[in-house]
Amino acid sequence: MVQPYSANASSFRNIDNGVHELTAIDAGRRGPAALIAPRPEKVATPVCALAAIVISAVTGLVDYEEAIFLWGIDKKDFFLWAITFITTLIFGIEIGVLVGVGFSLAFVIHESANPHIAVLGRLPGTTVYRNTLQYPEAYTYNGIVVIRIDAPIYFANISYIKDRLREYELNLPNSNRGLDVGRVYFVILEMSRFGHAAVTYVDSSAVQALKDLHQEYKARHIQIAIANPNRQVHLLLSRSGIIDLIGDGWCFVRVHDAMQVCLQHVHNSSSSALKLASQASGDSADSISTPKSEQQRLKQDGFFINLWKAQDGNAADSGGEVQPLLRQNLV
Repeated sequence: MVQPYSANASSFRNIDNGVHELTAIDAGRRGPAALIAPRPEKVATPVCALAAIVISAVTGLVDYEEAIFLWGIDKKDFFLWAITFITTLIFGIEIGVLVGVGFSLAFVIHESANPHIAVLGRLPGTTVYRNTLQYPEAYTYNGIVVIRIDAPIYFANISYIKDRLREYELNLPNSNRGLDVGRVYFVILEMSRFGHAAVTYVDSSAVQALKDLHQEYKARHIQIAIANPNRQVHLLLSRSGIIDLIGDGWCFVRVHDAMQVCLQHVHNSSSSALKLASQASGDSADSISTPKSEQQRLKQDGFFINLWKAQDGNAADSGGEVQPLLRQNLV
């Protein structure tokens, strides 16, 4: 006879416990056998499949809109982004970050060692001087170059600045005002930008380089003028003796004041040179006229003589509105 099975909750729990016990016993029996028994070799995943998985995962991490924005705004920033991205993909995150930081520092050093230098011209109808590349209508004066250096002057960029100044001297910018004197006689260094200091600092290496530049200019009969340095820079230039070298009368509050004094010197010296040239022409033979090259030489000689005689006293003759000197109580 078959005994009936009690269908209650306690019975079901007993059955469930029994099943788990049998499962555990079976797993314990088959586990060692599975470890000992030989297994088939693993099937390798194709490299192309792995590459597709990596690419699909990385695609969502790339900010394409930022790359397009950098390309349209600044090519250097886009280049830095591309270098960092490619290096990270190939060598990993740590090396990619280090390479990105290294290139960023290299860009900063390059910008600092090669500062922006602008040739300034006077806007028509004003006493404001702006970059001639940005404002083509601004006019310049023959024999006078106004230079603005948009960075502190120190050992890393002083060689670049001197090279650019020599370039402006040799390659005379196209001037459309004043007497035609044929070369540069005055270099005005503007040390402010839109009312704020552009040259905020000058170190000892730059001071020595400026002294050497003054001696080179003096040997070629070129006068340096400084316009609107800030307090710190003016004190340093005074203590280092540069103000005494170039002359107290060649440090101005505004570029326009420096331009007025330089134009006055050009006008006076050119007038004297023309008189010397005419006298030399009168002393020549009756039938032979003085060559143009000789007249030009006489004109330049007269210009040199009058230029280096004029320092402090001639500044007062350029008009009542000129402010040729910075206040002495600053030094």
